[in-house]
Amino acid sequence: MGVSLPPDYKPSRSEDFMNPLQQEYFRLKLLDWKERLIRDSTDAVVQLQSDSLRVADDGERASMETDKRLALRTRDRARKLIAKIDQALKRIDDGTYGYCEQTDEPIDLGRLEARPIATLSIQAQELHERSERMHRSD
Repeated sequence: MGVSLPPDYKPSRSEDFMNPLQQEYFRLKLLDWKERLIRDSTDAVVQLQSDSLRVADDGERASMETDKRLALRTRDRARKLIAKIDQALKRIDDGTYGYCEQTDEPIDLGRLEARPIATLSIQAQELHERSERMHRSD
C-alpha cells in the first residue's frame, strides 16, 4: 500500500473515513491478529503431538482426550476467524472495508477497533440478531 503509519497512530472521527492511514492501520491490525492465531494454532498442534507421545494411565488419557477436543474446537474457531480476516483484508483492497454490507454506511470506528472483521453496523447487527431470534422461536 505504501502508507507509513505515524507512531502511536489511532483512527479518529475527525479524519476522512477509511483514508489511507485508517486502511493501513486496520490492515496491520488484521495481519497481526492473523499471525497470532496461526502461531497459537501451531503451538497447540505441537502440544497435542507431544502430549500424545506420553504414556498415561486411564485418568490421564481421559483428561488428554478432553484437552484434545477443546484444542481442536479452538483450532477450528481460529481457522474460521482467519477466513474472516482474509475477507476483511480483501475488503480493504477493494475499498469496501469499514462500510456496512446492508446499508453501505460507515461502521463506527470503535466497533471496528473492537471487532475489525465486522461487516455490519451496530444497528444492522442488532436487526440481524433480532431476526435470528425470531426465526429460532418459530
